[in-house]
Amino acid sequence: MSSSSPLSSAQAARAAVASRLHGLMKDAGLSGHELAVRCGWHKSKSSRIARGRTPPSDADIRVWCAACGAEDQASDLIAASRNAESMYVEWKQIHRDGMRRVHEMTVPLYQRTRTFRVYASNVVPGMLQTAAYTTGLLRAITDFQGTPDDVAEAVKARQARSRVVEEGDHRFALLLEETVLHYRISDDAAMAEQLNHLLTVMSRPNVSLGVIPATARRTVWPLEAFYAFDDRHVAVETLTAEINLTSPGEIRNYLRAFSGLSRMAVHGTQARTLLRKALNALG
Repeated sequence: MSSSSPLSSAQAARAAVASRLHGLMKDAGLSGHELAVRCGWHKSKSSRIARGRTPPSDADIRVWCAACGAEDQASDLIAASRNAESMYVEWKQIHRDGMRRVHEMTVPLYQRTRTFRVYASNVVPGMLQTAAYTTGLLRAITDFQGTPDDVAEAVKARQARSRVVEEGDHRFALLLEETVLHYRISDDAAMAEQLNHLLTVMSRPNVSLGVIPATARRTVWPLEAFYAFDDRHVAVETLTAEINLTSPGEIRNYLRAFSGLSRMAVHGTQARTLLRKALNALG
């Protein structure tokens, strides 16, 4: 497996755009100061962009290319820059207007995905969450991020998005670390409801739910949670950002990791035993 992280991939994409812009400047025989003058910027701005410290806007790229006599390259660079920026998006930016909107915006992605592969190392995957569990989780996220409080609306939006589990032609392969079953994301009553829901939903013919025992011999180390949408898109969730990967090579690595994690998981009766163990631990 590759040792590169999704964060390093996003950083590399940003660095590649900065390098191409720097190359245009050099090809035009301009210094950073001269370029800034042509663009009408403070000299520090061209330096920050060329070093990859400040992501350029579409307008910045157009002005830069014009100053270098390379207007024909602007469209390609803008596309590359947008792709780099979409790879790494901070949660605070995503949730700047609250969390309802992002759930609604991702409905088309969920509806067109036929095969979901989800690895959860921290919380129950969103499409399997009960409303009470989601409320506890989104409340904690809102408080931590200090973003607008629209928890009630966001819970409804997540529940609506999760209808894909019961509607349409979708298949779900989901893997949970056993510890996820024990993390008290909400109160005991809500946790019991959530665990019972998992026991119910795992009986659906389109759902494969595996649990990786805490005692399992690790052939793939615990990873940050990730969602694979068919073979086209992987979303990795970190504390501060969502990292979206569309590179075939990176997607193959995540699907390979998913296969390895699947081999460590238990399913069926053994998975139900671990779920009931977690239920009994609630007292």
